[in-house]
Amino acid sequence: MSIRRALVVPAVLAGAVLALTACGPDNPNDAPQPAKQTSAADPKPADPKPADPKPADPKSAAPDPAAPGSAAPKPADPAPGATAPAPSGKPTAGGTSGGAGDDSYAYAHPCEGKDLTVRVTARPEAPNQRVIEVRNQGPHACGLSYYPLVGLGDSRAADRAKDVRPLVPGGLGGAPAYPVGAGKSAYAVIDLNPGGAAAGTAPGVDQLNVLPDDRLPTAETRNFPLGPGAKVQGPKLGLYRSSVADAAASAATADQRP
Repeated sequence: MSIRRALVVPAVLAGAVLALTACGPDNPNDAPQPAKQTSAADPKPADPKPADPKPADPKSAAPDPAAPGSAAPKPADPAPGATAPAPSGKPTAGGTSGGAGDDSYAYAHPCEGKDLTVRVTARPEAPNQRVIEVRNQGPHACGLSYYPLVGLGDSRAADRAKDVRPLVPGGLGGAPAYPVGAGKSAYAVIDLNPGGAAAGTAPGVDQLNVLPDDRLPTAETRNFPLGPGAKVQGPKLGLYRSSVADAAASAATADQRP
């Protein structure tokens, strides 16, 4: 019995040893390493949340045109077919500033007889008055004298030296001529009998002779009948104006011989 017990114990111990050997790692390097201790010297792990980027300063993005070496931005090219706006200019009575329609051009270019038409009509509200309309048919503005050269006479007379000359306004000055634009008219009014006299009127006067500009040759004089019953005494002629009413008001101020 004792011999048998002694054999059993070593056999049990040998089995335990074999069991421990089977559970251990085959490679001693594969054995688990002890956990690493974190010390104060170790660097802090990076924060997984990225920092918000600082918005860019819009002023820093645009180049400073005043900075040395910087180039001014190039203006955008106009769209194909687009027309650049014309420079503006302040127009005068008759046309564009600086062109053949403005007053300064007219002052330097007297009207030519071939470009002028003359028409004479009566004023229904003033039977003794006649309206002289001078129209510029030329392509450019031109300058007229301050008033037309007018004579009242006998249509049958060959000598115009006896024609009656009307009074005109005095104190003329300023512009060298009256400008009239292309296609525009100038008006002058003559009052044949301002006082309305029934007696003492000039005998035999039945025609109004008009030279539209006193610088034109006398051959450019136009003749117009006064009509039956017209009486002439102390006639008055006004300056050229842009309206009939203004021309009639100018005629009322006439007090000098031309």
